[in-house]
Amino acid sequence: MDKKPILSRLRPYLMVLPAMIGIFTFVIYPMLYLIYLSFFKYNLMNKAKSTFIGLDNYKEVFMREDFYKALGNTFVYTIGVVILTMVISLLFAIWLSKQSKFNSIVQAGLFTPHIISIVSIALVWLWLMEPNLGLLNFGLKALGLPPSQWLQSSKTAMISVIIVSVWHSVGYYTLIIVAALQSIPPSIYEAAELDNAKKFKVFYKITLPLISPQLFFILIIMTIGSFKVFDTVRIMTGGGPNNATNTLVYYIYSFRTTNIGFASATGVVLMAIIGILTFIYFRLLSKKVHYQ
Repeated sequence: MDKKPILSRLRPYLMVLPAMIGIFTFVIYPMLYLIYLSFFKYNLMNKAKSTFIGLDNYKEVFMREDFYKALGNTFVYTIGVVILTMVISLLFAIWLSKQSKFNSIVQAGLFTPHIISIVSIALVWLWLMEPNLGLLNFGLKALGLPPSQWLQSSKTAMISVIIVSVWHSVGYYTLIIVAALQSIPPSIYEAAELDNAKKFKVFYKITLPLISPQLFFILIIMTIGSFKVFDTVRIMTGGGPNNATNTLVYYIYSFRTTNIGFASATGVVLMAIIGILTFIYFRLLSKKVHYQ
């Protein structure tokens, strides 16, 4: 038997093997182990004392009021971040879509926060939002406006965290939309101009449909990322005040030593919620996405 055809058939699999090993090691195996742990009352110090309790952890998840509080906070955070980031990124992208040196400099400035560690960004914003000595309240006082408690008040803490997250990510998504806008053939706009089409109609009928694949991608990625927010909450608020910013991932983190099985069950619920939302997005919006 000629060995060359066999090697030729195996070559594609060998090429993707390192990536598949990484995916299995760092994605699939932890996910399966998470599901496994969710059925146990897990003793972190002594695995021999871990006991199988079936669906009891899941029952406890849906009976706890703090879970629903964290779930509600996560939805509020996700909705705020996704909507604000997409709208602001789209506006910036329209402004910066024309190629020029000035626009290139502005794009680089917008993208800079995305490459900075979220830990550094959170610490800087902690100082900016400090009630007594923070720069933001100094600016409000200079304008004759009352100062805000920002992260110290349950009324403004979530809004403050959303502001930081939007500021951190808007530059990255702006560049994605800019690239999409610049890929639209100019001849389409020239044809619309010959028909005396109004600018708003051109934007709604031509621009939005042609960049819909990128917008759909941003919507999916941002929703998943927002549901998994942790670093910003951990550094800036610790879930407070009064659990006003306690999101699901931070809620899971709080049980990391006391109840691993319960934390795992909550993680499975979070995974299911993200999967359901992604499925809904594809069912409702994928048909409205236009590919050139």
